[in-house]
Amino acid sequence: MDNLVHYRLDSAKERLTSAKLLLDAGQYKDSIGRSYYAIFSAVRAVLALDKVDFSKHSGVISYFQKEYIKTGKFDKKYSKYIQNAFQIRNTCDYDDFYIVSVNDAKEQYNNAVEMVAIIEQFIMELG
Repeated sequence: MDNLVHYRLDSAKERLTSAKLLLDAGQYKDSIGRSYYAIFSAVRAVLALDKVDFSKHSGVISYFQKEYIKTGKFDKKYSKYIQNAFQIRNTCDYDDFYIVSVNDAKEQYNNAVEMVAIIEQFIMELG
């Protein structure tokens, strides 16, 4: 398996650890950001299998949805996970006075944990 694939997967797991630490510290906006980047890094690990990458987040997400969600390699719910994570991360980062609840942060973290795990399993099964 390609070093880039493993590097990106390791980055995803590291970001999950950061998301949990921030969640536990009550830093919900930053936790959401790390949860998003955990998902994003894991998705980029999958794209590395195809030797493709994109300069914009939307390109990464679009390719993953087209090549991996629509083809049934991953459940459709993961499309919602990444879209929601992208949207709420942007809102947290760029909207003034946006209040994040502990439940929002927990949901994003739990979705990220699930998605990173399923992507890791997918990659390991490829061998």
